[in-house]
Amino acid sequence: MFSVPGDALAGTAAAGAPPNARTLLAIGSSLCLYEAGMALNDWADREVDAVERPHRPLPSGRIRPAAALTAACALTGAGLALAARAGRPALAVAAPLAATVWAYDLTLKHTPAGPVAMGAARGLDLLLGAAATTGHTRQALPSAALLGTHTLAVTTVSRQEARGGSPLAPLAALATTALLTRLVTHRPGRLPEGRREAAAPVLPGPPGLSGLPSSRPRRPEPGRQPAAHLTTALAAAYAATAARPYFHAALNPSPPLTQRAVGAGIRATIPLQATLTARSRGTSTALLIAALTPLGARFAKKVSVT
Repeated sequence: MFSVPGDALAGTAAAGAPPNARTLLAIGSSLCLYEAGMALNDWADREVDAVERPHRPLPSGRIRPAAALTAACALTGAGLALAARAGRPALAVAAPLAATVWAYDLTLKHTPAGPVAMGAARGLDLLLGAAATTGHTRQALPSAALLGTHTLAVTTVSRQEARGGSPLAPLAALATTALLTRLVTHRPGRLPEGRREAAAPVLPGPPGLSGLPSSRPRRPEPGRQPAAHLTTALAAAYAATAARPYFHAALNPSPPLTQRAVGAGIRATIPLQATLTARSRGTSTALLIAALTPLGARFAKKVSVT
């Protein structure tokens, strides 16, 4: 649950807007749809869990299958209602998000398209924040793609968490983490040399020399340096959270180490969201998201992340 609010907040920052009341509605919608997917996942996997994980709520008899399915339906309806309250653009994103969640749990989870569907769901969740806050999603597409790629990698590793498997999945996730760290710390907005010269201020000069670009160094944009430093620090936190467990799972892809890698990958979603937000100059919002990281880690010791 702690990995959910940062989706909408990162989408809002990527769209270039501060959070508002509609952003809160998007967060509420995301939380409902996320929990709907969790309940539906347990309902769909109840027969497999009876063999592999009999301690889970449904196979252990603590929760009836009908109650889990009812909860999934009710939470989906609540999520869509909150999105509709945030406006038509938000509902236009929440509806395919809900459809993706249900398709993943019921049919796609055990197919090669499963990780792609999960990555798409996380990307749509980020776009939901942008759509609810500003009514537009185009500016948030790059951030959605980065977050979706991270989720795809984590989901690919999770497919072998019950029985263990090949080291290739955690190795690929480790490489993906390194690539994403590089991409999110790349400072957007730099112009190529040709365009940079064209954009340089022109100073008047003597006849025959007017129109030459100024050789005076540009002043850094206000707030750029602090945002860049924060982005780098948060990206380092993201890499530190995910990389080591992936590496251990690659060395020994046993169920315990693989499950630990999956849990770390899910927790790493939070510093990644914070990094994407800081990269979009949402400094205070990025710090708010980052504050959820220790809370998520603390409660992960009491309730299994996976």
